[in-house]
Amino acid sequence: MKTLEGKIIRAVGGIYYTETAEGVLACRARGIFRNRSVSPAAGDNVTVSADDNAEPQIESIAERKNLLIRPPLANLDLVLLVVSSCEPAPNAYIIDKLISIFESKDIETALIFTKTDMREVGELAHIYEKAGYRCFFTDPERGADDIRAYAEGKTAAMIGNSGVGKSSLMNRIFPELNTETGEISKKLGRGRHTTREVRMYPLHGGYIADTPGFSTVDIERYGRIPKEELAGCFTEFTPYFGKCRFADCAHLKESGCAVTEAVNAGLIARSRYDSYARIWAETAELEKKY
Repeated sequence: MKTLEGKIIRAVGGIYYTETAEGVLACRARGIFRNRSVSPAAGDNVTVSADDNAEPQIESIAERKNLLIRPPLANLDLVLLVVSSCEPAPNAYIIDKLISIFESKDIETALIFTKTDMREVGELAHIYEKAGYRCFFTDPERGADDIRAYAEGKTAAMIGNSGVGKSSLMNRIFPELNTETGEISKKLGRGRHTTREVRMYPLHGGYIADTPGFSTVDIERYGRIPKEELAGCFTEFTPYFGKCRFADCAHLKESGCAVTEAVNAGLIARSRYDSYARIWAETAELEKKY
């Protein structure tokens, strides 16, 4: 029996397609993982046992630098968060909640605004550019080359709400995919799910993972952040840490809060702060409940 090192690039129905020096192997995971409540995920670096007379098996999973539970992805450097300028309309709270989760896992976030030929998003994008996030603007004729160049050499995932144009964008970054694209449901105000699994595609020393579109309720499965750590996941708050009147300031209604003073002075976007306060309150309620 020989042992190979590899990376899981696709997971379907308990089969883990693993890229190795001898090609992509369809592997099953050893039962020990199930006993430990560990599930292999796309992006995992693994050891595979293989011989000519048995189905390849995943024997071990290397230590992960991060993990998303939904979609199941490990070892990400970058999330490409896809936001439609219209149909479905952008939701600042959803954007901010996802960014905070990715920040908590030390994953860089870049925003991709799609359908910008149909509606301008300059004012919204400026909020995120000011906070230090890279923004891309796409329509059917432009944007894909810049995104491809930015993601090269990184392990990235393209994540977005259903109907934002993620599959169309993946088709332009990887023309060979010819992925099925969905239509927008006027009645529901969101798109049909056209990607049904996580799958990673190689890109000049890195990968971009395509992921199923999510609905609003799905974001609860991406992860939760303890309320004491939440402020650190809003990068524009950082310059004001240590300047509040109280050392344990939650940056809500306390007097002498440097963060709220920066908000009132226009140095921090009001929409970003409102998202922070809303997430903090929701987290506090959940912590009290559970």
